[in-house]
Amino acid sequence: MDTYAVGFARPDRWSGGQRTEQSYPWHAVEAHRPPAELDGEVELAVCGAIVQIWGTQKWARVGVGRTGCPECARLTAVDSRLTTAR
Repeated sequence: MDTYAVGFARPDRWSGGQRTEQSYPWHAVEAHRPPAELDGEVELAVCGAIVQIWGTQKWARVGVGRTGCPECARLTAVDSRLTTAR
């Protein structure tokens, strides 16, 4: 899968019987059509969280940030986090 939409885990949604982590509210969702067309829809993220799609966000950018789901980043191979050059 090359294209991912960005989903936001709302605090009132549940995932796998547990509340989604508030510290990582952004998740990747496989986009089988343009992400803008999915805007506002509720979908299942690649990590299993139930999220609402935000079609204006780009997973390549959000996924490497501090609020992107680490499991979604791992599963989508988006791992360009900056590290110290020591």
